[in-house]
Amino acid sequence: MEKGQILEKKWIKIRGANEHNLKHVNLDIPRDSLVVLTGLSGSGKSSLAFDTIYAEGQRRYMESLSSYARQFLGQMEKPDVELIEGLSPAISIDQKSTNRNPRSTVGTVTEIYDYMRLLYARVGVPHCPVCGREIKKQTVDEMVDLLMKKEEGTKMQLFAPVVRGKKGMHEKLLQSLRRSGYVRVRIDGNLYELEEEISLEKNIKHTIEVLVDRLVVRKGIEKRLTDSIEQVLSLSNGLLLVDFLNGEELQLSTNFACPFDGTSIEEIEPRSFSFNNPFGACPTCFGIGYKMEFDVKLMIPDESLSLNEGAISVLGWMNSKDEGSFTHAMLVAMSEKYGFSLDTPFQELSEKAKDLIINGTKGERVTVHYQSQYGKGAVHQVAFEGLLANIERRYKECFSEKMKIEYEQFMRITPCPSCHGARLKPSSLGVTVGEKNIHEATMLSMDEFFDWINSIRLKPMEAKIAEQILREIKARSRFMLDVGLNYLSLARSAGTLSGGESQRIRLATQIGSGLVGVAYILDEPSIGLHQRDNDKLIATLKRLRDLGNSVIVVEHDEDTMREADMIVDIGPGAGEHGGEVVAVGTAEEIIQNPASITGQYLSGKKKIPLPKSRRPHTHTLDVFGAEENNLKNIDVQIPLSVFTCVTGVSGSGKSSLVNEIVHKYCAKTLNKARLVPGKFRKITGTEYLDKVIDIDQSPIGRTPRSNPATYTGVFDLIRDLFASSKDAKERGYNKGRFSFNVKGGRCEACSGDGIVKIEMHFLPDVYVPCEVCGGKRYNRETLEVKYKGKSIYDVLNMTVEEALTFFENIPSISRKMQTLMDVGLSYIRLGQPSTELSGGEAQRIKLASELSRRGTGKTLYILDEPTTGLHFEDVRKLVEMLQRLADGGNTVLVIEHNLDVIKCADYLIDMGPEGGAGGGTVLCTGTPEEVAKNPKSYTGQYLQKYLQ
Repeated sequence: MEKGQILEKKWIKIRGANEHNLKHVNLDIPRDSLVVLTGLSGSGKSSLAFDTIYAEGQRRYMESLSSYARQFLGQMEKPDVELIEGLSPAISIDQKSTNRNPRSTVGTVTEIYDYMRLLYARVGVPHCPVCGREIKKQTVDEMVDLLMKKEEGTKMQLFAPVVRGKKGMHEKLLQSLRRSGYVRVRIDGNLYELEEEISLEKNIKHTIEVLVDRLVVRKGIEKRLTDSIEQVLSLSNGLLLVDFLNGEELQLSTNFACPFDGTSIEEIEPRSFSFNNPFGACPTCFGIGYKMEFDVKLMIPDESLSLNEGAISVLGWMNSKDEGSFTHAMLVAMSEKYGFSLDTPFQELSEKAKDLIINGTKGERVTVHYQSQYGKGAVHQVAFEGLLANIERRYKECFSEKMKIEYEQFMRITPCPSCHGARLKPSSLGVTVGEKNIHEATMLSMDEFFDWINSIRLKPMEAKIAEQILREIKARSRFMLDVGLNYLSLARSAGTLSGGESQRIRLATQIGSGLVGVAYILDEPSIGLHQRDNDKLIATLKRLRDLGNSVIVVEHDEDTMREADMIVDIGPGAGEHGGEVVAVGTAEEIIQNPASITGQYLSGKKKIPLPKSRRPHTHTLDVFGAEENNLKNIDVQIPLSVFTCVTGVSGSGKSSLVNEIVHKYCAKTLNKARLVPGKFRKITGTEYLDKVIDIDQSPIGRTPRSNPATYTGVFDLIRDLFASSKDAKERGYNKGRFSFNVKGGRCEACSGDGIVKIEMHFLPDVYVPCEVCGGKRYNRETLEVKYKGKSIYDVLNMTVEEALTFFENIPSISRKMQTLMDVGLSYIRLGQPSTELSGGEAQRIKLASELSRRGTGKTLYILDEPTTGLHFEDVRKLVEMLQRLADGGNTVLVIEHNLDVIKCADYLIDMGPEGGAGGGTVLCTGTPEEVAKNPKSYTGQYLQKYLQ
């Protein structure tokens, strides 16, 4: 009986799952096991894992809370499933939930930084921020001596800070001070008499300082000064604030102060090291570490142009080359007064002339002759403020959000001038542990950080205080190393991490939390991970399982599948053709199942073929002296008109080279984009290219109004077709009638959305189909226009596969449909909202729209890990598409870890040898066969078996 009960609890039973494209799926998943869900892209893996199992686990947990708590958390809809039994509370670790807040760092996400703040507050050694000497506590006698050294006749007020930055009305405190005989207090910088009615805002933080004594420095006041200081210190727990009535204030403390220059620092608390708290944050940048500033290089992007040729391209100055504009008249006036020519290329102007244009005439007036468009001439005496000051003023005075965004294109992020990116106050940065301040410690890579934290030597008493804190820091750092993130630093902003990196960080955090009996649902955690580090990740997933958790992973990685306790293969196709469980079992059992495409790839029956030959190249794009991030002044040759892969372990510098330098430089020079490339000496070879296109995984649109039909341009052609139909001509309808974005043909009740949002109190917003159009987006008259018996709504509801057959006689449309079919998107609907598409699907739609264009053969295509979310079969289709782009004479540059893609490339650039500080060099280059023979290359070692 007992054994039977245990077995009963050991399964998560799913019955009748119909979410999205799932077709009444019945499945039993073992609890406390590592289970991999795999299958073609769009087959329904995420619908089962996230939209069914996770959503139901989360919903049940939410329902256990009170209605008051639920209003803050938001509700989750019940997924379309008949029954789920044996489900634990679910935690989802996906790629979309990366925090883009600039205050969020690797340290704060993993909570290591919280323990670091505690460590520095408890055992840190404070140093004077001015002279750098170690700070000791001051006695009352030392304070008296310091104040008596002031010039005779100096007036001063002694304040006792009794409240510092705390919310509340503080009525009892003020009454107590009044009863104690104190007369005046300073609240938030303003002096009040205690007799008057003082009413403070309850929800605002206040600082209250009691005025204890007013003195003038002269001989004989030592006793009174000593008594007053002792009174202040007893009131304020050892803090004394001296105001010298000339704007100068001195903070003294029986806690910490420098005996040499009199600098005191506040009591060291954990919040002193928080850049999200005003007590620790740098007062200039408020703890962000950088500022947005206008950059002259973006305002004058091409210095080979003269001012008359339009060298200045910033808003408000674009017409400075037109003779009728005031900005042109200003430049003419300056050129006449200071003797430079407006026809000289900007780069050849003297430094003085450049300074006058950028920073202004420093108050000196110039005579501007300006004739307005109405023919009125006028002479103005103007002191030119300078291009930078002029644009900054316009930006500050601008009220339109749209215009502000336009101006921000000419800004770039620069380190804060005060803290230089350290984010904290000088007093906080003066505290050290192990001879490093907290910023220096968090700037170390995880490898170096782990060595440093283990090398700290403390005094016996400090060691006892720090023992528990250090244990937590070491454990969490170890988990970071275990998931292959040894190259990251704790100070790295969370917004700059890839989907895979942020997912693995959250994985490390979860292991650190030590929860048991939870269902963890992960979405391709191996993204961005080199094969070498894959074993560490799999060991981490097993560790999570061994703690007593159910680990369900949506994954296409072969190693993970082979190590899993169970594989669920969903298919057999994608979209409408998927949504069924094709095979269930271990890797060996899946291999034996003839219906499973995954099994055929695992067994080697199916494989991605090697190309018959590698393309030769004649021209190269040469990068000299690349030094962005961890790149070590390297020179790289990227062959043109071929398919090139940039490989290497995570953090080796691939993205720094390709995205930060090559893409940004080419976009700036070829596409005239406003981008500032990373650090390098020079780049040659762009004359062989005409444009650069970055095919990334960002959404094709931000709203449900954008869809594959609008993005690929096929919707325009379909609307033309409907407008030229007999029905439309009889009614006098033009192309605009068939747009759901403009008035006329769309349903006005839902403004062409097809759905109406109903706001619910205590419950999530409900989206219901529009009652008027029934979710069809168009009004009745528009829907009466038919082409081959189908309305415009029917066409938008077609899958790509159906549309290809329907439009087979219209070459312009069928060509675009065919490319969508070729990239494996036969299942998506033409009108499917872009918000419902995965990153991989969005990337392939972009790829398809590029393939359907008539190419010039001189385009550089850049793809960053395009195999994300792709099954073996989808990878095969992707490789065919990339080869087609290269066959057209274009250059395809791909950052990739997937060995099936790497083996098909014409040329490899392998970077390493390690991540972070241990990377940043080119290990080897050549064909895949040449790289595989190189003993230094980790990629080569794993590539060998794929080339056989």
